[in-house]
Amino acid sequence: MTTTGGSEFTDARPCRKDRAGTRLLLTLVRRIRAGRLTLILPDGEQHTVIGSAPGPHAELSVHRMRMLRRLLTGGALGFAEAYMDGDSDSEDITALLALAAQNQTTLAGVLRGKFVSRACARLFHLLRPNTRRGARRNIAAHYDLGNDFYQAWLDPTMTYSAAVFAHPGQDLARAQEEKYRRMAGIADIRPEHHVLEIGCGWGGFAEFAAREIGCRVTGVTISEAQHDYARRRLADAGLDGRTEVALRDYRNLEGRYDRIVSIEMVEAVGEAWWPTFFQRLHDLLKPGGRVALQAITIADEVFPSYRRNTDFIQRYIFPGGMLPCPTALHDHAGAAGLRMEGAAAYGLDYAETLHRWQQAFERAWPGIAKMGFDERFRRMWRYYLAYCETGFREGRIDLYQIAFSRHSTTTGTQPQRDTGE
Repeated sequence: MTTTGGSEFTDARPCRKDRAGTRLLLTLVRRIRAGRLTLILPDGEQHTVIGSAPGPHAELSVHRMRMLRRLLTGGALGFAEAYMDGDSDSEDITALLALAAQNQTTLAGVLRGKFVSRACARLFHLLRPNTRRGARRNIAAHYDLGNDFYQAWLDPTMTYSAAVFAHPGQDLARAQEEKYRRMAGIADIRPEHHVLEIGCGWGGFAEFAAREIGCRVTGVTISEAQHDYARRRLADAGLDGRTEVALRDYRNLEGRYDRIVSIEMVEAVGEAWWPTFFQRLHDLLKPGGRVALQAITIADEVFPSYRRNTDFIQRYIFPGGMLPCPTALHDHAGAAGLRMEGAAAYGLDYAETLHRWQQAFERAWPGIAKMGFDERFRRMWRYYLAYCETGFREGRIDLYQIAFSRHSTTTGTQPQRDTGE
């Protein structure tokens, strides 16, 4: 065993295949300073790197050396694509991504990738803007995979957003209802209120609010699959008299509401449309009304780099999406005439939610495969859930529940002109 660059490095046996690629790969993994990585090459040869600082223990199996080329050219996105295509694997992909996150500083150069690859990914992202027509396509790409698909692994509330756990080990469905309860609480929803929910999903919050509080709820979505499911759900629950679900873009809404709730919808709006989104919240809210917003955010210090590039989530999971940073949320809300009244962070609750989703997804996979989804799709979703869990656990992203009040009767900034249909 020798010490190289602050890491202990052990070779199980000498390299034989693809010596140049192997040497380069070993040079890269020697940059690890926290945690432990076991690298398994295509011929079974094993190497272990032990960082000088504590951290996750992870394993990376390289099945095809083209993984290295994809990593060097495409950076973190190229590595994700190599994983999706089976060029590499790991017994615990979450631990591997956590190891990479904790060594971000020393691995930043390689994880950034080449300029041409970054530019191509960025162009692809920019070609999927959230105009009215584009937003329908982008949302359909993810949420219209089929209600049966989501029903196979989500909890019985059919909630696809972070739960809030009142205590460790709480049942996921109960934790989702706890999230709904807290959102209703910060919005100060009362039985006499008419509540607008922008991005109503499969109707979980609408059912909770109408049943538990007795208020009237209008939910809107642009996913046809969610719209049809939510309408049936609320009718079956006997709540169709107090609820309405409309297939409508938030930009096309009219009227005024006592309260507005939006749960993890702002991330799908797109940066160019944030002024419009917050202006619509203001204009749709009655004077003295309140908004409850649940939003995934990216750290302020990471945001400038993030917004210039396209990550795995934007490329493969949520086309057109963009995480706001806390400062952007505050500034855009203020510019629209909304005042922040309070906020609470639940990043680790989201990490636990994602961990449970991943377990449920794997258990449900035999049935999901029969729906026509292939192995590459499975690996993409496995990577997606692990990628997000790691982001929350490592503090790169967070989850906030934020209350706003309408403190102005002005029209604020002018909404951006939508040239799409």
